Amino acid sequence: MAYCERCERYFSSEPALEQHKDDSNAHHSLVHHYCQRCDDHFDSHNDLISHYEEDHDYCKTCNLLFKNAAGLHEHNRQSHWYCVDCRQVFRDKNGLNNHSRSAVHRDRIVPCPGRNCNKWFMSGADLVLHWESGTCPSHVDRDIINSAAAKLDRSNIITNPNRLIAGPDGYSPPSSTVTATWATERSWNGCKFECVLCHREFKALRSLNQHLRSPAHAEKIFKCPRGWNGCGNEFRTLSALLQHVESEQCGVHRFNSAMQRVIGSLGDGLNRLTL
Repeated sequence: MAYCERCERYFSSEPALEQHKDDSNAHHSLVHHYCQRCDDHFDSHNDLISHYEEDHDYCKTCNLLFKNAAGLHEHNRQSHWYCVDCRQVFRDKNGLNNHSRSAVHRDRIVPCPGRNCNKWFMSGADLVLHWESGTCPSHVDRDIINSAAAKLDRSNIITNPNRLIAGPDGYSPPSSTVTATWATERSWNGCKFECVLCHREFKALRSLNQHLRSPAHAEKIFKCPRGWNGCGNEFRTLSALLQHVESEQCGVHRFNSAMQRVIGSLGDGLNRLTL
C-alpha cells in the first residue's frame, strides 16, 4: 500500500500514488503541486511552474516537460512560431516575422548617400524614414521626399493624383510647412495648447508644433497599387508604404519587372537628391 500524507489516503501501489499526484497537477489541485521528476512538492501552482521553467525543459504554452533541451527544441520547431537560431517562441506569425526582420537577424546594408552622413540602415524603408525625419546632414526632409516621389512617379502607380496639386511642372504634394508654423501662443485654450485640426492637447507649445510637423495631418498621397497585386491601402508617408511592402502583408511584394523599374527609378532619384 502507498500513502499520500497530504490527502491522508492509501493507494494500492506506488504507481497509483504517482498517478494521483499527476492528476492533481493536471487539474491545478489545491492539494498537490508536484514535480514528478524531482519528487518534490511546491506551495502553489505558480511555484511549480517557476520550478519547471528554471530547472527543466518546459513548454509553458502546452504545459509539457521534455527530457532534454533537444526535445523541447524539436517540439517548439514543429508546434510553435519559433526562431530556430535564437530558440525563442513567439505568440503569432507577425511576431516571428518582425523578429526575423529585426537587427538580430539583418545587417545594416543600406548606406545613406547624404552628404556628411555615415549612417547605415537595414532596409530602404528605414533609409527613407531617416530622410523624412529631417535629421540627415544632407537636409533632406519629408517635403523633399514627397516632391521627388510625385515627380518621379509620373504614372501615379504609388501616388494618388487626387491628393496632389497639379501645376505647370506636374503634380506636387501639399507642403507640410503650412501647419509647421501654425501654432502660436494663441493655441492656449486655458489649460493646454490645443491642435486646431484634431483638438489634441499638449503641455508645451513645442510639443504641439512637433505634432503639426509630423505626418499626423498629412494627406494620404501614397497608395499600395492594386494594379500590381496590391491592397489599395493609402499611406501618409513613403516610408510607411515601403514598410508595408517589406512586411509582405499583401501580394504587392510580388512586383513584376515593370513595378521593379518604377521603384528602382524612384530610389535612384531620391539618392541623387542627397549628393
